Amino acid sequence: MSLYVWRVPAAAVPAALWRMAVDPRRVRRQPGVRFVKLLGTGRDSRFGPASPDPTRWAALAVYDGDRPEFPGWARHAIASCRLDLAPLAAHGSWAGHRPFRINGANDAEGTETPILALTRARLRPTRAATFWRAIGPVAAAASHASGLLAAFGVGEAPLGWQGTITLWRRPADLFSFAYRHPQHRQAIEWTTTTGWYAEEMFARFAVLNVVGDTGVIGWGSERHAANRPSTGR
Repeated sequence: MSLYVWRVPAAAVPAALWRMAVDPRRVRRQPGVRFVKLLGTGRDSRFGPASPDPTRWAALAVYDGDRPEFPGWARHAIASCRLDLAPLAAHGSWAGHRPFRINGANDAEGTETPILALTRARLRPTRAATFWRAIGPVAAAASHASGLLAAFGVGEAPLGWQGTITLWRRPADLFSFAYRHPQHRQAIEWTTTTGWYAEEMFARFAVLNVVGDTGVIGWGSERHAANRPSTGR
């Protein structure tokens, strides 16, 4: 599976919105594609409906065989980054699906492998306001967490379908924040008691390869190169 992130110029935002509308069906028709979601993102490393970034867009694709193509985005993007991922653990569902096939032997815990964490939730309308009030301190704490390489919000709709993507230098950094940081532990407790979510998904992935300009995801400086050569790391 792969996560794609694109930076487009302001003049190409209408074209990006069109791609968001037409690409899901087109990509699902490609051979081997089992699941795909097109996503808006938050500005910089911020989360929430008040900080959308109309110049940065993302797609998550789960596939068997050849990696799916997104030629429309390649035409408009001034910079892009792709992360190839292997699912390690997942809990919950996404739009009624459980898209990630977990191989128990692939858990990267205890290694130095970079790891990506994904959270995705469909908020209950009556709980949305309390959720955004409560999550602010957690997001602020995450931005200063040890080992955090990149973080940004993602969403399928402005308010009700929200998610986060965080990239960590190694699994131990993620687990230290998730289970030892007091504000995040408090958020976990609130999740079980307040009923914020109508549907939720939490998953983590080993990062197998990173291609392109990592500045697009907030990892290092963004170059805005129109045709930067792809490089794996």
